[in-house]
Amino acid sequence: MKKTAAWFFTAFLLAGLGIFQYMQQGAAAATELASPSGFKPKAGYESAAITLPGMDEAIHTIGGGAGEKLLFVNFWASWCGPCVMEAPDLQKLHEQYGDVMEMYGINSTNYDKERSAREFVEEFGLTFPMLMDREGTITKLYKVNNFPTSFLIDGNGVIRERINGVVTYAEWERLILKWSKPNAA
Repeated sequence: MKKTAAWFFTAFLLAGLGIFQYMQQGAAAATELASPSGFKPKAGYESAAITLPGMDEAIHTIGGGAGEKLLFVNFWASWCGPCVMEAPDLQKLHEQYGDVMEMYGINSTNYDKERSAREFVEEFGLTFPMLMDREGTITKLYKVNNFPTSFLIDGNGVIRERINGVVTYAEWERLILKWSKPNAA
């Protein structure tokens, strides 16, 4: 009897794993179709346009060369310890460099809880737009596997920096000043 139960459990587990992989491949294929030709989420490549709702449900479209200013995009989750560490610096950067760059946070909501994300934004007094990636499509498109992950994208839509993890405020200032200068390419 125990062997039969173990057999059924193993078969059930393998079937579940197969379904999970099938679902993941389907989502990945849809994501690849949405990205521009040759898109790679790293420095030197053209960014893919991002269209997501904000916390206020207004639709935002950013990236893909749609702006004139430097674009700062930060992928985060409320449970992420390093995201907690960098939140005050991001708000300060937004306040100090809002004239030379646009800053957006993207909550990877499929890995988070929306209520927790809203509480995080309120707790840290974040005033820059927060976009909600509820399905995880943009997080997957940009191949974000750890949090925080940030991108600096120039006015032509070219990714200039991809930062995985936290950097110091001084380093952010250096990078923002470097890439916000005219003809910084």
